[in-house]
Amino acid sequence: MSRIEKDFLGSIELSDSELYGIHTKRAQENFNVSKEPVDSDLIKAMVMVKKACAIANFEVGLLDKTRKDAIVYACDQILEGKYLDQFVVDKFQGGAGTSTNMNVNEVIANIALISMGRKPGEYEVIHPIDHVNMSQSTNDVYPTALRIATIWNVRELSEEIAELQKSLQKKEHEFEDVIKAGRTQLQDALPVTLGQEFGAYAQAISRDRWRLYKVEERLRVINIGATAVGNATNAPLKYIFKVTEILRDLTKIGLARSDYLMDATQNADVFVECSGLLKALAVNLTKIANDLRLLSSGPNTGFNEINLLPVQAGSSIMPGKVNPVIPELINTIAFQVMANDFAITLAAQAGQLELNAFLPLISKNILESLKILKNGIRIFRKQCIDGITANREKCLEYAKKTPAIAAALIDKIGYDKAAEVAKKAILEGKQVIEVVKEQNIMDENQAEKILDPFEFVKFKE
Repeated sequence: MSRIEKDFLGSIELSDSELYGIHTKRAQENFNVSKEPVDSDLIKAMVMVKKACAIANFEVGLLDKTRKDAIVYACDQILEGKYLDQFVVDKFQGGAGTSTNMNVNEVIANIALISMGRKPGEYEVIHPIDHVNMSQSTNDVYPTALRIATIWNVRELSEEIAELQKSLQKKEHEFEDVIKAGRTQLQDALPVTLGQEFGAYAQAISRDRWRLYKVEERLRVINIGATAVGNATNAPLKYIFKVTEILRDLTKIGLARSDYLMDATQNADVFVECSGLLKALAVNLTKIANDLRLLSSGPNTGFNEINLLPVQAGSSIMPGKVNPVIPELINTIAFQVMANDFAITLAAQAGQLELNAFLPLISKNILESLKILKNGIRIFRKQCIDGITANREKCLEYAKKTPAIAAALIDKIGYDKAAEVAKKAILEGKQVIEVVKEQNIMDENQAEKILDPFEFVKFKE
């Protein structure tokens, strides 16, 4: 079975199995770019907005109960995970998200019609715009839904960050007595503990967690009721207050109506802020991943201070080779997040006057960043961090051999003399303490005490 739908541009034939309508069909033809649909979290958030709007329109007397019930039923069906294959608009699109909004409107209308015993396309009964989109515009529905979808994903990511922080802190305690050489600029430096290094990683990740927690405050500010340009045309004041309350109850998020609707309609800086925090997280993650690759390098020609879990064979030609593929995965994700942040920045600054036409690009990139970080961090924790072990003897060997411990001699013999000792140790391949003893620079017991690597990592009160 098929039906003919019309708009002011003409008519299109659709199958009755296609629960979207003519607006979606045109968008499907116009934006056939990535062949990947809009993120399902954004779709579900928009459907939740539509549900709230239908209830609010009914409660203020704009929508009759029969239509309200049918629309709410359709929304609930989608929120349960049904009909998601009907949302077919490409994630790359022009039009500020209008095509996505219409896709949602049409699918909801047709599911509602079917629930009433009607056929898809009988829009005189329930119309995608007149009823499903009542008191709304793409320009308040889309930004509101994107904020909700972003908050959902920020919260999920925050949980993964918290678990990663715990794993790093466990390693901090597990390795608190593993003495090793520190390195600055990849050159030998004063001794540290492996635990201290993991503790520093945990501190960095804890900051990322706190930053994301705080950004939710700005994401909660929504512009539903602003309609097209922020002046609430076709949206009664009672409806605006009502829909915010209903949406708050449906989402279980402390949403708040913007006190300046035009600002929240035309400006996308909150997504730039959020993306910037994701970039900061990506920076910290790739720093940690890079360190782990260095510390585990070898096993015979690298640092070989830690062991990573061997998760897969590393070469098609070199037998027994195992590569640090999980840290490399984190690097790859981090690079993509940084690239996404640049795209979000460009899209946000390209907004003009009362609207930003590039919200779909912002949506595509920020939701992608959130998801790949969430999934990547989970893999990083389970398949890398939790399984790290220390090569304690190798670490201690390096700690004793680092010429940087000559710094402990400065107070006793001065910087220049200490530098000579360090230089001699390097040239002759000896430990600093061996040179000190050979040259009778100080009492052996005193030398062994102040040049003991363990002394360098003690907390100085």
